[in-house]
Amino acid sequence: MLVLRSLVFNTLFYANLVLWLLIAVLPAMLLPKRALLIVAIAWSRSSLWLLRVVAGTRCEISGIEHIPQGGLMVAAKHQSFLETFALVTVFRNPVFILKRELTWIPVFGWALNKLRMIPVNRGARARALSDVTRRAKVELGQNGRQLLIFPEGTRRAPGAPPAYKFGVAHLYAELGVPCVPVAVNTGLFWPRRKFLRRPGTVRIEILPPIAPGLDKLSFQHLLQERIEVASDRLLAEGRAELGARGLDPLAAS
Repeated sequence: MLVLRSLVFNTLFYANLVLWLLIAVLPAMLLPKRALLIVAIAWSRSSLWLLRVVAGTRCEISGIEHIPQGGLMVAAKHQSFLETFALVTVFRNPVFILKRELTWIPVFGWALNKLRMIPVNRGARARALSDVTRRAKVELGQNGRQLLIFPEGTRRAPGAPPAYKFGVAHLYAELGVPCVPVAVNTGLFWPRRKFLRRPGTVRIEILPPIAPGLDKLSFQHLLQERIEVASDRLLAEGRAELGARGLDPLAAS
Protein backbone atom coordinates (compact mmCIF):
# COMPACT_ATOMS: atom_id res chain seq x y z
CA MET A 1 0.00 0.00 0.00
CA LEU A 2 2.82 2.41 0.87
CA VAL A 3 4.54 1.79 -2.46
CA LEU A 4 1.31 2.19 -4.41
CA ARG A 5 0.32 5.44 -2.70
CA SER A 6 3.84 6.80 -3.19
CA LEU A 7 3.76 5.88 -6.86
CA VAL A 8 0.38 7.52 -7.39
CA PHE A 9 1.44 10.65 -5.51
CA ASN A 10 4.69 11.06 -7.43
CA THR A 11 2.88 10.66 -10.74
CA LEU A 12 0.28 13.26 -9.79
CA PHE A 13 2.87 15.58 -8.24
CA TYR A 14 4.94 15.89 -11.41
CA ALA A 15 1.86 16.00 -13.62
CA ASN A 16 0.55 18.83 -11.45
CA LEU A 17 3.87 20.65 -11.78
CA VAL A 18 3.82 20.40 -15.58
CA LEU A 19 0.20 21.54 -15.65
CA TRP A 20 0.93 24.63 -13.57
CA LEU A 21 3.97 25.46 -15.71
CA LEU A 22 1.89 25.32 -18.88
CA ILE A 23 -1.41 26.90 -17.86
CA ALA A 24 -0.29 29.39 -15.18
CA VAL A 25 3.45 30.08 -15.24
CA LEU A 26 3.71 30.83 -18.96
CA PRO A 27 0.86 33.39 -18.93
CA ALA A 28 2.17 34.89 -15.67
CA MET A 29 5.54 35.51 -17.34
CA LEU A 30 3.81 38.36 -19.20
CA LEU A 31 2.58 39.95 -15.96
CA PRO A 32 4.40 41.68 -13.06
CA LYS A 33 6.55 39.52 -10.78
CA ARG A 34 3.87 39.51 -8.08
CA ALA A 35 1.57 37.46 -10.33
CA LEU A 36 4.25 34.80 -10.65
CA LEU A 37 4.69 34.71 -6.87
CA ILE A 38 0.94 34.14 -6.48
CA VAL A 39 1.18 31.23 -8.94
CA ALA A 40 4.12 29.76 -7.01
CA ILE A 41 2.18 29.92 -3.74
CA ALA A 42 -0.88 28.34 -5.35
CA TRP A 43 1.21 25.51 -6.82
CA SER A 44 2.86 24.91 -3.44
CA ARG A 45 -0.51 24.68 -1.73
CA SER A 46 -1.86 22.32 -4.39
CA SER A 47 1.21 20.09 -3.94
CA LEU A 48 0.74 20.00 -0.15
CA TRP A 49 -2.93 19.12 -0.72
CA LEU A 50 -1.95 16.23 -2.99
CA LEU A 51 0.59 15.04 -0.42
CA ARG A 52 -2.07 15.01 2.30
CA VAL A 53 -4.90 13.46 0.27
CA VAL A 54 -2.94 10.90 -1.77
CA ALA A 55 0.05 9.99 0.42
CA GLY A 56 -1.61 10.68 3.79
CA THR A 57 1.19 13.07 4.74
CA ARG A 58 0.14 16.30 6.44
CA CYS A 59 2.56 19.23 6.65
CA GLU A 60 2.40 21.26 9.85
CA ILE A 61 4.27 24.59 9.98
CA SER A 62 4.57 26.26 13.39
CA GLY A 63 6.24 29.39 14.75
CA ILE A 64 5.02 31.77 12.05
CA GLU A 65 4.63 34.42 14.75
CA HIS A 66 8.44 34.53 15.04
CA ILE A 67 8.91 36.02 11.57
CA PRO A 68 9.91 39.71 11.80
CA GLN A 69 8.87 42.32 9.27
CA GLY A 70 11.16 43.52 6.50
CA GLY A 71 14.22 41.99 4.90
CA LEU A 72 15.66 38.95 6.65
CA MET A 73 17.56 35.70 6.24
CA VAL A 74 15.93 32.30 6.68
CA ALA A 75 18.36 29.47 7.44
CA ALA A 76 16.58 26.12 7.14
CA LYS A 77 17.60 22.55 7.80
CA HIS A 78 17.53 20.76 4.45
CA GLN A 79 16.42 17.12 4.36
CA SER A 80 13.98 17.03 1.48
CA PHE A 81 12.52 18.83 -1.52
CA LEU A 82 9.40 19.28 0.61
CA GLU A 83 10.61 22.22 2.72
CA THR A 84 11.77 24.00 -0.42
CA PHE A 85 8.23 24.57 -1.66
CA ALA A 86 6.39 24.37 1.69
CA LEU A 87 8.20 27.48 2.96
CA VAL A 88 6.96 29.43 -0.07
CA THR A 89 3.49 29.37 1.53
CA VAL A 90 4.88 31.19 4.58
CA PHE A 91 7.47 33.64 3.24
CA ARG A 92 5.49 35.52 0.64
CA ASN A 93 8.36 37.31 -1.16
CA PRO A 94 11.21 34.81 -0.92
CA VAL A 95 14.48 34.78 -2.81
CA PHE A 96 16.36 31.49 -2.99
CA ILE A 97 20.05 30.87 -3.56
CA LEU A 98 20.11 28.01 -6.04
CA LYS A 99 22.28 26.15 -8.52
CA ARG A 100 22.58 28.17 -11.71
CA GLU A 101 21.86 25.03 -13.75
CA LEU A 102 18.23 25.23 -12.61
CA THR A 103 17.83 28.51 -14.47
CA TRP A 104 18.68 26.73 -17.73
CA ILE A 105 15.50 24.60 -17.61
CA PRO A 106 12.87 25.83 -20.10
CA VAL A 107 9.87 27.58 -18.50
CA PHE A 108 10.91 26.64 -14.94
CA GLY A 109 14.24 28.43 -15.31
CA TRP A 110 12.60 31.40 -17.01
CA ALA A 111 10.30 31.74 -14.01
CA LEU A 112 13.24 31.60 -11.59
CA ASN A 113 14.92 34.44 -13.47
CA LYS A 114 11.76 36.56 -13.51
CA LEU A 115 11.37 35.97 -9.76
CA ARG A 116 14.93 37.29 -9.36
CA MET A 117 16.23 34.18 -7.63
CA ILE A 118 19.99 34.18 -7.05
CA PRO A 119 21.87 31.57 -9.10
CA VAL A 120 25.27 30.46 -7.91
CA ASN A 121 28.18 28.88 -9.76
CA ARG A 122 29.46 26.43 -7.17
CA GLY A 123 32.75 26.08 -9.01
CA ALA A 124 33.61 29.77 -8.64
CA ARG A 125 33.67 29.71 -4.81
CA ALA A 126 34.96 33.14 -3.59
CA ARG A 127 33.64 34.99 -6.62
CA ALA A 128 30.30 33.20 -6.34
CA LEU A 129 29.95 34.23 -2.69
CA SER A 130 30.73 37.84 -3.60
CA ASP A 131 28.10 37.82 -6.36
CA VAL A 132 25.49 36.25 -4.07
CA THR A 133 26.18 38.84 -1.35
CA ARG A 134 25.83 41.72 -3.80
CA ARG A 135 22.53 40.41 -5.19
CA ALA A 136 21.19 39.60 -1.72
CA LYS A 137 21.86 43.12 -0.47
CA VAL A 138 19.75 44.52 -3.29
CA GLU A 139 16.85 42.10 -2.79
CA LEU A 140 16.72 42.41 1.00
CA GLY A 141 17.59 46.08 1.32
CA GLN A 142 15.65 47.64 -1.53
CA ASN A 143 12.85 45.10 -1.92
CA GLY A 144 12.43 43.82 1.66
CA ARG A 145 12.53 40.18 0.61
CA GLN A 146 13.32 37.04 2.62
CA LEU A 147 16.54 35.25 1.66
CA LEU A 148 16.06 31.48 2.04
CA ILE A 149 19.30 29.58 2.43
CA PHE A 150 20.16 26.01 3.40
CA PRO A 151 23.33 26.38 5.51
CA GLU A 152 24.50 22.81 4.87
CA GLY A 153 24.38 23.43 1.14
CA THR A 154 22.61 20.20 0.20
CA ARG A 155 20.08 17.75 1.56
CA ARG A 156 21.15 15.70 4.57
CA ALA A 157 19.53 12.47 5.71
CA PRO A 158 17.64 12.58 9.04
CA GLY A 159 20.07 11.98 11.90
CA ALA A 160 23.17 12.57 9.77
CA PRO A 161 25.95 14.60 11.42
CA PRO A 162 25.53 18.33 10.67
CA ALA A 163 27.76 19.87 8.00
CA TYR A 164 27.19 23.62 8.11
CA LYS A 165 29.07 25.80 5.62
CA PHE A 166 30.59 29.12 6.68
CA GLY A 167 28.90 30.98 3.82
CA VAL A 168 25.79 31.54 5.93
CA ALA A 169 27.87 33.35 8.58
CA HIS A 170 29.44 35.52 5.88
CA LEU A 171 26.00 36.52 4.58
CA TYR A 172 24.73 37.19 8.11
CA ALA A 173 27.65 39.56 8.77
CA GLU A 174 27.39 41.31 5.41
CA LEU A 175 23.61 41.73 5.25
CA GLY A 176 23.02 42.98 8.79
CA VAL A 177 19.47 41.58 9.06
CA PRO A 178 17.82 39.11 11.46
CA CYS A 179 18.28 35.41 10.71
CA VAL A 180 15.33 33.08 11.27
CA PRO A 181 16.38 29.43 11.89
CA VAL A 182 14.05 26.67 10.65
CA ALA A 183 14.04 23.08 11.93
CA VAL A 184 12.45 20.16 10.06
CA ASN A 185 11.87 16.42 10.13
CA THR A 186 10.82 16.26 6.47
CA GLY A 187 13.38 13.63 5.49
CA LEU A 188 11.52 10.99 7.48
CA PHE A 189 8.42 11.36 5.32
CA TRP A 190 9.87 12.58 1.98
CA PRO A 191 13.37 11.05 1.91
CA ARG A 192 16.00 12.32 -0.49
CA ARG A 193 16.66 10.28 -3.64
CA LYS A 194 13.77 7.89 -2.88
CA PHE A 195 10.24 7.78 -4.19
CA LEU A 196 8.56 6.65 -0.95
CA ARG A 197 6.24 9.13 0.78
CA ARG A 198 5.45 7.97 4.30
CA PRO A 199 2.10 8.90 5.90
CA GLY A 200 2.04 11.01 9.04
CA THR A 201 2.64 14.58 10.15
CA VAL A 202 5.64 16.42 8.76
CA ARG A 203 6.76 19.21 11.06
CA ILE A 204 8.51 22.41 10.04
CA GLU A 205 9.26 24.73 12.95
CA ILE A 206 10.18 28.40 12.55
CA LEU A 207 12.36 29.41 15.50
CA PRO A 208 12.88 32.83 17.12
CA PRO A 209 15.16 35.07 15.02
CA ILE A 210 18.82 35.70 15.76
CA ALA A 211 19.37 39.46 15.88
CA PRO A 212 22.12 40.99 13.74
CA GLY A 213 25.40 42.04 15.33
CA LEU A 214 27.04 38.80 16.48
CA ASP A 215 30.50 37.91 15.26
CA LYS A 216 30.61 35.23 12.58
CA LEU A 217 31.84 32.38 14.77
CA SER A 218 29.32 33.05 17.56
CA PHE A 219 26.51 33.25 15.03
CA GLN A 220 27.57 30.01 13.34
CA HIS A 221 27.61 28.12 16.64
CA LEU A 222 24.29 29.58 17.80
CA LEU A 223 22.54 28.90 14.49
CA GLN A 224 23.70 25.30 14.34
CA GLU A 225 22.79 24.66 17.97
CA ARG A 226 19.26 26.06 17.59
CA ILE A 227 18.50 24.24 14.35
CA GLU A 228 19.99 20.91 15.41
CA VAL A 229 18.40 20.80 18.87
CA ALA A 230 14.96 21.59 17.44
CA SER A 231 15.41 19.22 14.47
CA ASP A 232 16.47 16.38 16.79
CA ARG A 233 13.30 16.95 18.83
CA LEU A 234 11.15 16.92 15.68
CA LEU A 235 13.01 13.82 14.49
CA ALA A 236 12.17 11.99 17.72
CA GLU A 237 8.50 13.00 17.42
CA GLY A 238 8.35 11.87 13.81
CA ARG A 239 10.05 8.57 14.52
CA ALA A 240 7.62 7.87 17.36
CA GLU A 241 4.68 8.47 15.03
CA LEU A 242 6.14 6.34 12.24
CA GLY A 243 7.25 3.66 14.71
CA ALA A 244 3.67 3.22 15.90
CA ARG A 245 2.83 2.34 12.28
CA GLY A 246 5.89 0.16 11.79
CA LEU A 247 7.35 2.64 9.26
CA ASP A 248 10.31 4.15 11.13
CA PRO A 249 13.12 4.21 8.48
CA LEU A 250 15.83 4.49 11.13
CA ALA A 251 14.67 1.63 13.33
CA ALA A 252 16.95 -0.95 11.73
CA SER A 253 20.00 1.33 11.44
